[in-house]
Amino acid sequence: MYKDTFVVNSFDVGLRLDKFLENKLEINRSQIKKHIESGDILLNNKIVKAGYSLKKDDTVSVFYEDEEKLLPEKIDFDILYDDDYLTVISKPQDLVVHPGAGNKSGTLVNGLLYKFKSLSNPIDEDRPGIVHRLDKDTSGLMIIAKKDESYYKLIDMFKNREIEKHYLAIVHGNIYEDFDVEVPIGRDPNNRIKMKVIEENSKYASTSFHILKNFDKFTLLDVLLHTGRTHQIRVHLSYVNHPVVGDETYGIKNKYKINKQLLHAYKLKFIHPITGEKLEIIDDFPQRFKDFMGIFNEEN
Repeated sequence: MYKDTFVVNSFDVGLRLDKFLENKLEINRSQIKKHIESGDILLNNKIVKAGYSLKKDDTVSVFYEDEEKLLPEKIDFDILYDDDYLTVISKPQDLVVHPGAGNKSGTLVNGLLYKFKSLSNPIDEDRPGIVHRLDKDTSGLMIIAKKDESYYKLIDMFKNREIEKHYLAIVHGNIYEDFDVEVPIGRDPNNRIKMKVIEENSKYASTSFHILKNFDKFTLLDVLLHTGRTHQIRVHLSYVNHPVVGDETYGIKNKYKINKQLLHAYKLKFIHPITGEKLEIIDDFPQRFKDFMGIFNEEN
């Protein structure tokens, strides 16, 4: 627990409260603002706004739990491409990308801090290098920014859909023709942790599906994302009644008791934001996909 009290002198009169504390506390301005809003920082024993203009002899009381610092940790992941500006890594399934509330360890970010001296994210210091993300249960390729110059350009490239993202998915049911799904996705009003195809409060979403292999009552698909909505592939596949195998949120039970989704980001195609080089990064075919498909080879 951090505790302190400051009395405003004539030199600091007129300063914003958050600016005043920025020079006195070892936390950044956005964190200071959160503590002010939550009542961890009081002015004359009252909650005020971060932009409050200080007056002489104002008393600022500060008390908050010390936030854990991000520390490097040895986390296993593969590096498929690396230069001074960016790297492309393969995230294992079950690995959370970045820390959340009360969770400052065991994430991909901790592993990135361990492996790389330089990482960039000028917007959020808790997510160094992160320009996009994958769900915990989705494995595969991610681009990591190492310099501010590449960070901002990569953000724009994702926003402008200049990065081609392909996934592998094994889904329930047999499919015999390639198809597209172009329906909006929004928050499920009946379950706030889920997304769904819905017209109200939604965003345009587009996905293309290409058949790679049919086997038994399942299909292996190459999935091309045209937009990047939360849970987009899983929601679109569930919408057309071909949910991802092992998807416990949007899927159906399977007799093989697969409870980890068979979804993997396997290919990225883009032009290097700094050098202009055309890059195509392809990950190995996932072992869990081989294991699942191997079941049917053994049965036949």
